Amino acid sequence: MSFAPYMSEQDKLDRYINSFATQSFRDQADRDYVAARLACRYELFPQFLWAAHQAIEKYLKAILLYNRVKATNVVHDLALALSLTEGLPLQIELSSRSRKFIAHLAKVGEFRYIDIPFHVHGHILVDLDLAVWEIRRYCQVLNVFGKALPLKEQKLLDAARSDLADSKTEPRHKFRLQNGLLEKILDERKHPSRPALLWNNPCFGVRKRATIRVKSHWSAQNPLLYLYPEMLDELVKYAYIPKKLVAGYRQHLAEIKAGTKARP
Repeated sequence: MSFAPYMSEQDKLDRYINSFATQSFRDQADRDYVAARLACRYELFPQFLWAAHQAIEKYLKAILLYNRVKATNVVHDLALALSLTEGLPLQIELSSRSRKFIAHLAKVGEFRYIDIPFHVHGHILVDLDLAVWEIRRYCQVLNVFGKALPLKEQKLLDAARSDLADSKTEPRHKFRLQNGLLEKILDERKHPSRPALLWNNPCFGVRKRATIRVKSHWSAQNPLLYLYPEMLDELVKYAYIPKKLVAGYRQHLAEIKAGTKARP
């Protein structure tokens, strides 16, 4: 990456940070999103939840970094990341459907080892597509914090803001991020990820789709720790269990022993 020799060190730093947000968060989120679509298509639901969680997490982290919002405590906390976006000058508009889906991911998507009960229900692929499309619109530089830009860059910034405003009324497939990875996949007809991205997608594509085939899913599973929490003390000698889960399962076992909770 190279910048004009007359550019100040602060400008160079800002551009590198924005590029980091794109490369490490937004582009990776795009890959997680495609992976989540594949996992859902083949009914690998724990993998779907994890990849979907990772995609939303990274999109939100990209937005926060583009806007220089301190997010060092977010880690995998979707609720915290989403709450931090509420202070942005440009409000992120999310449908109730997307908020409900993200709230579900926040509860179960973080845990990859069937260590808490999980379930999926309904048209979860459409839920994912809509949530990603709504959040991803804001994953770009929309604010340069009062700096004067070269004319070419100012035009790009103005276009980004205009396209975002138009996305509220235009068909979803028409919205495109500048230099977005998903856009590159769509434009490259032979890209190996293109079929996975396009398959029954109501939001991302090259044309408006009158109808899509939607499958309703139902899957649930209780972890063995939930069914037999007595194993906890022995298990933690050999395997890492997050502290918040250890505390939760100790409480779960105490309630079973006290008779205030029935054994599953």
